[in-house]
Amino acid sequence: MDYSFGYSAYRDTGVKTASQGKLVVMLYDGMLRQLDSAIKCFGADGAIEPADIERLNTHIVKTQEILTELMVSLNMDDGGEIAQNLMSLYVFFKQELLDANISHDKKKIAGIYTMLNQLRDSWAFASNTAGTATAPATHVTVDING
Repeated sequence: MDYSFGYSAYRDTGVKTASQGKLVVMLYDGMLRQLDSAIKCFGADGAIEPADIERLNTHIVKTQEILTELMVSLNMDDGGEIAQNLMSLYVFFKQELLDANISHDKKKIAGIYTMLNQLRDSWAFASNTAGTATAPATHVTVDING
């Protein structure tokens, strides 16, 4: 029995109903999966086989495409310093990935993975706590004396 359609529909519904913060976390998760796959293209000695170069390129390009989506989604008018800092980071990541792709530098990819993972955790924390702030409890009193 083929469950891929059901999973695809479930995933699509999750994306369509997710908050903006959750969507950003999902994009980070996608980048981390791609970079993990890119790192796995390398052998234990840190070298890459010629047959794996195209696969490495594909994973890095997909990560760069997700970074581009994050970049165009930044609200530079209202985002202030945070948006500017994120843009700088995204530009840095894209450049580093370009360099790593050309030079087949596993350490550079691993370093970007670590930084993106830290950012992902920050987004997840912010996304989880954004909607959980509650107003101070108010005490309702009832006058039973009439």
